[in-house]
Amino acid sequence: MSPPLSISSVPPPVVTVVTPVFNEEAVLPELFARLGAVFDAHPAVAWRAVLVDDGSRDRTVELIRAHAARDRRFELVELSRNFGFQSALTAGLAHADASDAVVTMDADLQDPPEVIPALVAAWQSGAEVVRAVRRSRSETGLRRFGFDAFHGLFGRLSDYPIEPNTGTFGLLGREALATFNALPERHRFFPGLRTWIGFKTADVAYDRQERAAGQPQQTFRRLVRYALDGLFSFSHLPLRALTYAGICIALLGFAAAVFYAVRRIIGIETAPTGYTTLVTVVLFLGGVQLIGIGVLGEYLGRVYDEVKRRPNYVLKSTSRTRPADAAVSARD
Repeated sequence: MSPPLSISSVPPPVVTVVTPVFNEEAVLPELFARLGAVFDAHPAVAWRAVLVDDGSRDRTVELIRAHAARDRRFELVELSRNFGFQSALTAGLAHADASDAVVTMDADLQDPPEVIPALVAAWQSGAEVVRAVRRSRSETGLRRFGFDAFHGLFGRLSDYPIEPNTGTFGLLGREALATFNALPERHRFFPGLRTWIGFKTADVAYDRQERAAGQPQQTFRRLVRYALDGLFSFSHLPLRALTYAGICIALLGFAAAVFYAVRRIIGIETAPTGYTTLVTVVLFLGGVQLIGIGVLGEYLGRVYDEVKRRPNYVLKSTSRTRPADAAVSARD
């Protein structure tokens, strides 16, 4: 009779931290140190850290490659050029497909690595999707106003409402990760897709911190594009709004026609007037039509991108570590 299986022979769960990076040379030393401290403090988990370089132009790749040579828990996935944050995140999630769970986070340390064990604990308690919910955030001024305005608007317009105080930071279990990786679309809005796939969800509250060093790499233009991807990917309301606007304008036009026809019939108005009114109506209708064409163009452009079936990213180089190797410490 064979001896019973000991607990020590059960392999630890493999948890991979996926972090897109772009020109983060100033932040990387602290990111390495804080992630390493979290990994060392929780040896019951086989940790991996996949850093996806999104076409950096500074020493980001050099620093990641050097640290990965010293600590086998860290890996570099290098894209051929800058494809954008969502594409880099998609590449990292595909690279982590053999993991039991994947933590997604930004590289600027506004998402504190010290919260990761709480995310893992919520996953081990049965949740397949764990969202990190911000109790507070450090942004101020126009950037803060833009974030708040977008989340408030998106929550009202989206067909799949998301928690307004969530972003990339969170965890996907094995089943959720496989489902997410199977999604074929090109224009990706990660918080929306995470909500769309379903599964049992848990929330972990945290305080979003200030950026550790350097300047934000997400420009205003990229943030606007990201917001539009979220809106047009998860809401048909802009199209419905155009329909409603068309119906309202048509009713108003019909009512105005009846009003002026009656005035002419009963003799209240006999002289040819209304030039100012005519110009105002024409300009108003022209503006509404141009807005409608713009909204249709946003949807049509996204359909065109999906039909072309181009990949979200192109890999330049990658170093894949076997899941069993993830438990190897930096000292080995």
